Amino acid sequence: MSNSFNPDLLAVFVLAAFLGFQLIKRVSTLLHSPLMSLTNAIAAVSVVGAILILGQAHAGPLAKVLGFVAVTAATVNLVSGFLIT
Repeated sequence: MSNSFNPDLLAVFVLAAFLGFQLIKRVSTLLHSPLMSLTNAIAAVSVVGAILILGQAHAGPLAKVLGFVAVTAATVNLVSGFLIT
C-alpha cells in the first residue's frame, strides 16, 4: 500500500462527515441517550482496535506512539461518554 494522496478517500471522508452531521442534527431529543449509548459502544471497539495495534511485536516506534495516543484518546472518550450518559 502506497502513502500517496488519494482524492477518492478524501471525498468519502467529506461525504461521510456531511451526512453524519445532517443525520445527527435531525435526531429528536428523545433519541439522544440511546444514540450516545451506541457511540460509547463504538468507542469501546476503537479501544480494542488501538490495543491490538499497540500490542503488535513488529510495530515500529511511530506505530507504538500513535497506538498509545489512540488508546489514551479512545479510553478518555469511552469513560467520559459513560459519565455523561
